[in-house]
Amino acid sequence: MLNDTFILDIDEALKRRTKGALFIDVRSPAEFADGTIPGAINVPILSDSERAKIGTLYKETGPDAARNLGMVLVSPRIPKMIETILNHCTTPRQPLIIFCWRGGLRSRAMTAFLQLAGHPAFQLRGGHKSFRRHVVDFFEEGEWARMLVLRGLTGVGKTRILQQLDGDGVPIIDLEGLANHRGSAFGGVGLGNQPSQKNFEALLWDRLQLVANQGWALTEGESRHIGRLLLPLRFYQSLQLETSLWVETPFDSRIRIILEDYTVSELPEESFIQPIQSLQRRLGIPEVENMLELLRQQKWQELVSELMLKYYDPLYRHTKPDNRLEVEVDPFADHYPALRQAVDKILASEN
Repeated sequence: MLNDTFILDIDEALKRRTKGALFIDVRSPAEFADGTIPGAINVPILSDSERAKIGTLYKETGPDAARNLGMVLVSPRIPKMIETILNHCTTPRQPLIIFCWRGGLRSRAMTAFLQLAGHPAFQLRGGHKSFRRHVVDFFEEGEWARMLVLRGLTGVGKTRILQQLDGDGVPIIDLEGLANHRGSAFGGVGLGNQPSQKNFEALLWDRLQLVANQGWALTEGESRHIGRLLLPLRFYQSLQLETSLWVETPFDSRIRIILEDYTVSELPEESFIQPIQSLQRRLGIPEVENMLELLRQQKWQELVSELMLKYYDPLYRHTKPDNRLEVEVDPFADHYPALRQAVDKILASEN
C-alpha cells in the first residue's frame, strides 16, 4: 500500500509535469493508443492479449486467480521494465509519475517497484481517467489564449504560413498538424493514421497550455471536422467569433502550393481515386470522370486547377467572414511581414 505522500492528484501531477516530471503509462499498447497524456511513454505491464486473458479469468474465476496470474506474468519482467523507464529519464533522479486507467493495481505496483529500486516515483490518483476528465472540463468550462484565425481559399498556404511563423517564435496552434489531416476530401492522402479523438483533444489541450502565457495565438480556420476528428465544440464556436485574417494568394501560386504539399508525383494514383469519386454527388458524373481521366494522364496541374475552380472555391468562398482583415502574402517568400503587421494591427486595436 502506497503512502498518500506518493499519490498525486491530477492538478499537482500536471504542475510537476511542467517542472520536468516524466509520465509513465503502464497500460497495454491498445489502451495507450486510444488516449494518453502528451509526452508520456508507454511501458506496459501487460500486453493486450495478457490483459484480455486476465480480464476473462477475473470474470470467470474471481480476483485472486486473476491477480496470481498477473504476478506470474509480470514478475520476471520487472527489472527490464525499470531499466526501460530509467533509460527514458533525461536527468538523474528525474521524478516519475506512473498511471494506469483508474489509478489501480498496475500503477500502484510499478510505483512501488520503482521506489524499492530507489527512484522518486509517484502514482497518479484516478489514473488516465482523471486526466481525461481534466481535458473535458477544460474544453467545457476553461479559458485559453485568444485565437486570431487564419482563413483563405484552398491552397493559399495556411499551414506553411503557420509553420514558418512558429519557427519565427510566433505563438501558433496548427490544428491540421495535431490532427494529422489537411482538413479536406484529400486531406489524408499521403499521411499516416490520425490520432484517436482522445489523443487529439489531449494534444490540443497541451498546445493551448504552451501558448497560454502569450495571451494570443494564430490558428487556421477549419470546419469542425478534420478528417474523422472533431474539434471540441466550445473551442470551435470560439473560433467563429474571433477576428479573421483572410489570406489572398495568386491562383497559380495556390496550384504550386498544393502540388508541393501533396507531393503528388510521389504518391500512387490509387491514393486519389476514392477522394475524387467522393465528389460525384456534388459535381456529377461527367465532371468526376473528367478529373479521373486527368489523373490517369497525370496532368496534375490541370487536375488541381479543375478541383479548385469546380469544387473547392465554390465550396469555401462563402466562408469569407465579415469580421476580417484581408492580407496578401507571398507564400514563397522567406517571411510574411504583411501578415505579421496585420496581427500587430489587430492586437493594437483591441488593447
